[in-house]
Amino acid sequence: MYLKYSIPSVLIVLIAATCHASAKCPPFKATSEWFAKIESIAPAQPLVVPKEPRKVLILSLMTGYKHWCNPHTAGILKILGDKSGAYEVVLSNELANFEADTIQQYDVIVLNNTCSQGAKRHLFYDILQDMDKALVLENNLINHIANGNGLAVFHGGIVAFNKSKQFSKMLGGSFHYHPQQQIVTGRLVDETHPITSAFDGKPLVHCDEPYYFKNAYLDYNFRPLLEMQLAPDGPADKRIKPGEESIKRYISWIKPHGKGRVFYCSPSHNAQSFEQPELLQFILNGMQYVAGDLNCNDTPLTEK
Repeated sequence: MYLKYSIPSVLIVLIAATCHASAKCPPFKATSEWFAKIESIAPAQPLVVPKEPRKVLILSLMTGYKHWCNPHTAGILKILGDKSGAYEVVLSNELANFEADTIQQYDVIVLNNTCSQGAKRHLFYDILQDMDKALVLENNLINHIANGNGLAVFHGGIVAFNKSKQFSKMLGGSFHYHPQQQIVTGRLVDETHPITSAFDGKPLVHCDEPYYFKNAYLDYNFRPLLEMQLAPDGPADKRIKPGEESIKRYISWIKPHGKGRVFYCSPSHNAQSFEQPELLQFILNGMQYVAGDLNCNDTPLTEK
């Protein structure tokens, strides 16, 4: 069942006022003052008590497009873990963490806007310039999740291995393209789901890049959490191919992978989105799911 909500006009006005007329939110530096603001509105406690201490590796390496919100995203993830006690964070861009023995210490791997570059679209190759070794590390990651651990991918992190079929299958899709930034509404697919309970039945409304996906996405082998809707009077997009108009556009989902768990969250390209306490709670809930502490329905969709 896909629940629909009307968006309060006052909410649209407030969100729009934060952004320029072009619906682009202006970049700003990740300052201690901003992080203090986030900490003041972040959840004080996790949705569920962790079953055991959790260790999270956050990879924020970018070789392709440089998202300005990269340090902000890493910072809010650390604040969410530290303040709630849900998990401990290790911030590192060292690829040695993906060696078979080293990766075992982490309960969750986070890909934070890890955009790759060039024709190969493979983050590890971009750094190593050795595809054989890069594929070994990618396989280590995929096997680590399948063996019972968690993967959380935020926004441009989906581009890390964008031509890898096995990564697309594990994550639930690959990046396709996006229209220009605009006001994006994330409608709750199921307001009773523990992860989306963060929004208290209301949609997420914010300025963002509306991501479209391809490859394994069209299998819908995931449990959708947020479905995207764009304003009918928003920027026109001429890149939608014939026959794609009816494709459901989900921007966040969860899914099992082997014995492990995956959480994808497209929000957001802009750090201003994280100033909504509901989104912070949503992200924390998703992190607890991939850590193995939050048991919830992650049954994939069975029809397109």
